[in-house]
Amino acid sequence: MRTPYSRHMLLPRIQSSCGAARSPRTRLRNVAVAASAAMLVLGPMAATASADPAPAPAPSLPPQLVAAVQRDLKISPQEYLRRADAAQQVGTFATTAQRQYPQSFGGAWLDRSGKGVIALAPGEGHDAARKAATTAGYQVKEVAKSETELRGEQNAFQQWLTGQPKSVSQSVQGAVIDTVDNVLAVRVNKSGLPMPGFIDPSKVFVAAVPAGPEQGAVHDVDKKVAGVANQAPIAAGDAYASTAGNTQLICSSGFNGVDGRGQVVNITAGHCDPNIPAAGTAGAPDMYEVLPGNALGAKLGVFQKSVLGAEDYSIVSINPDARNRFSNNLVRVPGRAPVVITGVADPVVGAPVCKSGTRSGFSCGTVSAVDQEVQVGDHNLEHSFAANICALPGDSGGPIISGTRAIGVSSASSVADYPICEIPNLIGAVTGNAPQLFAQPVRAILNDNPGLRLRTN
Repeated sequence: MRTPYSRHMLLPRIQSSCGAARSPRTRLRNVAVAASAAMLVLGPMAATASADPAPAPAPSLPPQLVAAVQRDLKISPQEYLRRADAAQQVGTFATTAQRQYPQSFGGAWLDRSGKGVIALAPGEGHDAARKAATTAGYQVKEVAKSETELRGEQNAFQQWLTGQPKSVSQSVQGAVIDTVDNVLAVRVNKSGLPMPGFIDPSKVFVAAVPAGPEQGAVHDVDKKVAGVANQAPIAAGDAYASTAGNTQLICSSGFNGVDGRGQVVNITAGHCDPNIPAAGTAGAPDMYEVLPGNALGAKLGVFQKSVLGAEDYSIVSINPDARNRFSNNLVRVPGRAPVVITGVADPVVGAPVCKSGTRSGFSCGTVSAVDQEVQVGDHNLEHSFAANICALPGDSGGPIISGTRAIGVSSASSVADYPICEIPNLIGAVTGNAPQLFAQPVRAILNDNPGLRLRTN
């Protein structure tokens, strides 16, 4: 367990044509998750393989992404691509190992040098698992507990917590399996809390709540431009406005795709839909282009399906006159050169990932946790992954990539109260409390919607 998180929660602020008062910030407890997180609702516009794959060819990455990789990951773009490929190979091996050796498999990740590591505990199948891992070229780390044992401890902790008084339960931010350290770590907001006997006291961490200025959730978007005939491509990361009645929210477009009926769609965040119950009906909210000067341009589509609960995603059906604009597989910082998406990836601890958003552009980090449950507002986002990346309101719904593969959609952030990323990034560098971005895995969205596919090469 490396990084405690903020318990600040940023709720949507509704803007009407007359102007609306700010919604109150609400602090809710998180008893079943790694951390409370702030929803990234709408802000200012703004088969086992070799463990050491061959060096990647010279990458075709846009300058803004190259700069983010070098700034945030401190590696070359070639190494970024190599590690992204290595992570997928580790993930494939781990899936098989967990299924075949559940009593000894203890987890898998990329270490800080980008090498694959397989953790093995004493138990049935240990020797066979070790032989398979070393044959594949992975480093083996001997650990005390299997992943199965750690999940059992996590369940036991949650059962214990439900019987505790509010003075304890409301002070616990969550318990998370730390794969690298092979422990169950507990995050709290104050020291001295009682813990069950199987929790190591040294693995109970006090998560400081960072201070920061209030960040308005919605910038004024009060100019509507009718009849704008813009035919420029719209890529993942570009800004859009979602509207329902007098409500306007600003998000980042997600990955472009095609649904099972052949309809051109955009895949973005569920909480970017201002009227989720109406999705797919005649009263469904609309998606509008955002033009320079914070004006609303052409209507682009309508929210066909929106999910906000265990998952957080929307599928926007694109209007016929805008379909050609979404018929691309591009991710970019708005207005800049794009990166071309070549496939879909799965989150693996240690994998390099980069997000794009209309608010803060490209920023990169590594996956810090997978298969997490995160309390966001009044729902628990299940099976999400986390990465040490700064994201701000307005980045919601935008793409997260690993190498040139789609891996997730931005959902929630631990630092959404800050006006710029430089502040939480500096605090994280000094304290070790890096910003955390929580994301909806793309693979889960595709699995939920048979026939849905991303545009790739």
